[in-house]
Amino acid sequence: MPDPSVVVLLALAALASGFVDAVVGGGGLIQLPALLVGLPGYAPVHVLATNKLASLCGTTTSAATYYRRVRPDPRTFVPLMLFAFGGSALGAALASHLSSDVFRPIVLAALLVVGAWVVLRPSLGETTLLRHGPRRHLTLAMLIGAAIGCYDGALGPGTGSFFVIALVGLLGYSFLEASAKSKLANAATNLAALVVFIPQGAVLWRLALIMGACNLIGGYAGARIAVARGTRFVRVFFILVVVGFVIRIGGEVAGLWS
Repeated sequence: MPDPSVVVLLALAALASGFVDAVVGGGGLIQLPALLVGLPGYAPVHVLATNKLASLCGTTTSAATYYRRVRPDPRTFVPLMLFAFGGSALGAALASHLSSDVFRPIVLAALLVVGAWVVLRPSLGETTLLRHGPRRHLTLAMLIGAAIGCYDGALGPGTGSFFVIALVGLLGYSFLEASAKSKLANAATNLAALVVFIPQGAVLWRLALIMGACNLIGGYAGARIAVARGTRFVRVFFILVVVGFVIRIGGEVAGLWS
């Protein structure tokens, strides 16, 4: 267990992370770097596992809040969750064998394309207008779940944002409805990763539960605000989170900070 002052700072990071994650995803941009700074003497697998348990508390709460208020279609979110669970378990199994340096340039390029696409198309995600027939829609939902789930199990930051933009851009959902489905899928990916990490003894339980309680509070507040403010608020928040990701990961790729 780290010093009390470090625990307080990590708890505040988890609170902010839960809020951001609930609105549009991307809370890992706050929580995971905070854990890496706060736990310099621990192996990466301990940091990832502790991050997953803390995040699960927030994503489960925000998913429940979205479900009650938005009522997303289970014909999409159930297969999305199942394939996201499987992909995340695979990614978590690979996590100890892959360096985050492999992902960073790919993620940075994807974020730049996604951010430009959303900014240049102001009407994108304003309303739900599904683009495909039932069979193709289901196939794409399963592929989205498996691919982004695998990324989340292996690394994680930005998973919620990637789910949102994939559901908006490829399937045609509004930003608000995509956020609801992304939280359900993200809860599944966090749970799957923990199925792999817990038997390894990788979770720092006391710290993870403290951070999880804060993440839960942030997740509940963020989901309620997003539902109340609607799609336009979520879209603007999404753009801000993507800009933050580009700065953070771009600086890492350029060697400006670790």
